[in-house]
Amino acid sequence: MTNLLEKKNVLKVKNYLQKFDPSIKLIELNTTARTAQDAANSLKQEVGAIVKSLLFKNVETNEYYLCLVSGDQYISLDKLSKIIGNKIIKANADECKEITGFSIGGVPPVAHIHSPSRIFIDEKNQCLKNKKATFRSPFPSRRQ
Repeated sequence: MTNLLEKKNVLKVKNYLQKFDPSIKLIELNTTARTAQDAANSLKQEVGAIVKSLLFKNVETNEYYLCLVSGDQYISLDKLSKIIGNKIIKANADECKEITGFSIGGVPPVAHIHSPSRIFIDEKNQCLKNKKATFRSPFPSRRQ
């Protein structure tokens, strides 16, 4: 098996995180983390302990918003549109890659090519309460 921790995008995130905390270490999991449920199963955690990084687009202004959501929660486009004041849609695969540098299903909350206009964080997110985060990625790795 190739060393997933040496992949370009994993190294990009690792380098970004280590600027803030050099003690952060990534470990490689033996199972998939393609979905929030997969990540939770791999880490023997509840799905709410997983963070989904979701990118949304303002239809009128072309601004992008990052939403960090618990793995067991969903985004209401209607509520997000009301908060922003314009119609919001989910960014498509090409937009996600262009803005973040990562493909849908593997978007970390940090190390994006372009900063989002705003970041919304789910206040119910379990990892914030525990001051410990596990971010979903298609690569089997996590913060230790």
